[in-house]
Amino acid sequence: MNQLLAMRAFVRVVETGSFSQAANHLALPRSTASKLVSDLERHLGLKLLNRTTRAVAATADGLAYYPRAAKLIRELDALDGDMRGSQGKPSGHLRIDAPSTFATSLLIPALPAFQREYPDISVALGISDRAVNIVGEGVDCVIRAGRLDEMSMVGRHLLELEYVTCAAPGYLEQRGTPTHPSALATDHTRLGYFIAATGRPIPLEFARGDERFTMSESDYAANDGNGLMAMLLAGLGVGQHFRRCVQPHLDAGELVPVLAEWQRSRMPFHLLYPPNRHQTARLRVFIEWLLATFGEAPPAR
Repeated sequence: MNQLLAMRAFVRVVETGSFSQAANHLALPRSTASKLVSDLERHLGLKLLNRTTRAVAATADGLAYYPRAAKLIRELDALDGDMRGSQGKPSGHLRIDAPSTFATSLLIPALPAFQREYPDISVALGISDRAVNIVGEGVDCVIRAGRLDEMSMVGRHLLELEYVTCAAPGYLEQRGTPTHPSALATDHTRLGYFIAATGRPIPLEFARGDERFTMSESDYAANDGNGLMAMLLAGLGVGQHFRRCVQPHLDAGELVPVLAEWQRSRMPFHLLYPPNRHQTARLRVFIEWLLATFGEAPPAR
């Protein structure tokens, strides 16, 4: 048994949830990937995966084995990548995580430029508003919105995104255009966002000069930025989203700004990565590219 290849197959199955996808990633037949994992289970004397005709999932032993196996493979790949990088361009695999709207509206459209510059680096992009465990889940770096809570991580400021309050034109034709934030509480359907891990709603906020309005309750809410975007486009109500992400829909007339004289504080985004991890050449160039592409100095307060 090629134990290293078997470990790679197991790790890829856990990460993709599929023998077929794992086999494709490793350029192996599906049957070979399945046999490798079976051989690894016999070698360890443990059942690592539960297999059905529809799904595959790690057992309790598999979940315990995965982090250390994945770490070992990452360290070996890092060593190979660094040695190859010393002779040429960086190569290897990166695991990144980013909030849904930032990933789909900003990061993914920019990735072709990174691919052209570093064609030998592959990227697995986790797209979720869930705060992943960077070390425990084997993630090289993450992009996070909001204030920094993980003081054990290195945090680099990327940018701050402006909000816009908006709604679909069809909704405004039916319900009218609000002229004051207070009207949202009585005459309109409010769309909002809540944090999945806690259920805590993120309030709608409005500021004009010394005036402040905050609305904690929403009539419809999503725990994902893309879900909130879909609600706005579907004409469910009035909500707040990042202007840079909704601008194409504003330009196309699919969304209309309202309450333009009322502002909300910008949302900061940061790049986080572990301080003590051996930083591979591929991670270094990705961080540099990300900062060059999106980075800005924090605005004066």
